[in-house]
Amino acid sequence: MITKAEKTRQFILETVAPIFNKNGYSGTSMSVLTKATGLTKGAIYGNFTNKEELALEAFNYNIKYVLDKIAAILKNIDSPIARLFALTNFFREYYKYNINFGGCPILNVGIDANNTNPELFKRVKYVIKKLQGSISATIKKGIELGEIKNTVEPEVYGGRIFSLIEGSVFTSVMLKDDCYLLDMMSHIDSMIQTELQV
Repeated sequence: MITKAEKTRQFILETVAPIFNKNGYSGTSMSVLTKATGLTKGAIYGNFTNKEELALEAFNYNIKYVLDKIAAILKNIDSPIARLFALTNFFREYYKYNINFGGCPILNVGIDANNTNPELFKRVKYVIKKLQGSISATIKKGIELGEIKNTVEPEVYGGRIFSLIEGSVFTSVMLKDDCYLLDMMSHIDSMIQTELQV
C-alpha cells in the first residue's frame, strides 16, 4: 500500500522531471517548481532535502523512463546480435517521443552539470558507464555464443556504439532533425553486420 507521502513524492518527481530536463539545474527556479506542482516550497522540501537532491532524483526518474522502454523492448530477445539491432531500432524513434520530454537527459544534464554540479555530473558519468557496459556485455555474450567474432574487443565496441548513438542524438536535437539519428543507426547496423557478426 503506497502512503500519502510516497504519492506526493512521486507526483513531485513526475511533474518536475521534464522541467529539470528542459531547463537544467540552474535554469530551474523554485518558483517555477512550486507553480508547476501547486505546492509550497516547504511542501516540496518536506519530501526532498534541497534542490540538488530533487534535481538528482529528477534525473534518475528521467533515466529510468528511457531505460524502462529499452528493457521492455529487449525483454524477450535472447540473441545478442538481435539485441544490438533492437537497440538501434529503439533509437530510430528516440527523437520523436523524447523531444516533447525535453530531449535526452544524459546530454541535457551532462552538459548542464559539467563544471557546475559535481554530484549530478558524477551521476551522469555513472549512467554513461553503465550503458556502455551493458552494450559491451551484450557483445561479450555474443562472442561466447558464437554470434560475434572472437577478435572483437567488447569494451572498445561498447564505447564506440554508445558514442555514435549519443553523438547523433546530440546533432539531431541541436539541429531539430532526426535524419542524423536515422543515418547513424543505419551506419551502426552496417558496422554490426560487417565488423561484429560472424
